[in-house]
Order: sequence, then structure tokens, then C-alpha cells
Amino acid sequence: MVEVAQQFESMADAGAFKTFPQQAGTIRKNGYVLIKGRPCKVVEVQTSKTGKHGHAKCHFVGIDMVTAEKLEDIVPFSHNCDVPHVVEDGFVV
Repeated sequence: MVEVAQQFESMADAGAFKTFPQQAGTIRKNGYVLIKGRPCKVVEVQTSKTGKHGHAKCHFVGIDMVTAEKLEDIVPFSHNCDVPHVVEDGFVV
């Protein structure tokens, strides 16, 4: 019987360690947030009051740090958002 040595190489990276959770209500303009899985710098934040369904909402407008696209997201005020670790130069760690 032939034995085949298996070698495991990490070809994919989930990137889970590159973000941390932060409550949506604490994220401010000029901060950072993941919008649709992309690291963005927040350029506008609007907060709405509680409505029919009982949650206040945060509307984020951000500029993608890689492609410079404008992205938007609406998140309940008390829920957690993923925030990328960013060094002083503006690069995602």
C-alpha cells in the first residue's frame, strides 16, 4: 500500500481576526466600518428614531478604502458592526 504524505497549505484566509465588533451607535464620521464585507471610511452617519418596529437605525455612508466606491448600509442602533483594524497610514491590517 502506498502512503501519501499530506501537506496542508493555507490558501484561503477567512479574515475574521482582522475585524472586531463595535456597537453601531458608537461609530462616528471619519471612523471605519465594514459595509457589504468591504473596509470603508465613514463619511456620513444619520440616526433615526425608534419606529413601528422598535429599533432606532443608523444609516452609514462610506468610501471603500480599496476601490473608492461609495457604499451605504442601514443597521439597528444597538446591533454590532464589524470594524476593521486600521493602522495610522490608513491601511487595513
